[in-house]
Amino acid sequence: MEDMTTPRRPRAVAIVDNSIDPAIYRPVDHWNRFLGRPAEAFIAREGDLPDPGAFSHYILTGSESTILERPGWALAEAEMAREAVARGAAVLGSCWGHQLLAFALAGEARVRRAARPEIGWIPVRVDRSNDLLGPAGRAFHTFSIHFDEVFDLPSEFEVLASTDQCPVQAFRYAGRPVWGLQCHPEIDVPTGLRNLRDLVARDFKGRDTLLAALAQTPRDSGRIRRIVRAFLAAGPSA
Repeated sequence: MEDMTTPRRPRAVAIVDNSIDPAIYRPVDHWNRFLGRPAEAFIAREGDLPDPGAFSHYILTGSESTILERPGWALAEAEMAREAVARGAAVLGSCWGHQLLAFALAGEARVRRAARPEIGWIPVRVDRSNDLLGPAGRAFHTFSIHFDEVFDLPSEFEVLASTDQCPVQAFRYAGRPVWGLQCHPEIDVPTGLRNLRDLVARDFKGRDTLLAALAQTPRDSGRIRRIVRAFLAAGPSA
């Protein structure tokens, strides 16, 4: 008998690269290491953004920029993200990308300067069981570097994880395959150490906090593998 089942559309992943200086931060390389096959990359600072209907999955990376000062390309990216979400795509924002998603979907009142930056390897508490991060009540260690944060999200956002310093370490939006992660799970220990040293050498803001992070014993739980697996399994099926 002929199989009349509609075949699933191949998973096509777009990475929106929000880095400012690729000599310091190369997020496409970091994510591609775990995706299994290279994603198509778009350089946001050059005004290069993916069509919001062309991909099943979108990753919005971190940035050396601040979400509180949004250039034209960031506003265009927010509009692209809103459209991708409306079309049912799976969208994952990390660090600045997490903040951009909150800005795009909930408004500018939901992002602010953090009272205290989180830099280095931090324990993140999983507050609600979820496919991306695992069972509630457990913590995982991961790399973090952020000066801004998401806070006080409206009811359609489900907060999944937190730390003592940051109340919204992860969220899911409206039961859809749309997630924000404040941390950088894609940055492994060698990459994190190199990144911190590069920032210190360039006299980046928060020098004392960067040096304190370098004095830490790095600890990474490897949660990126679960995150990528769950993210790629989500999204449109046809």
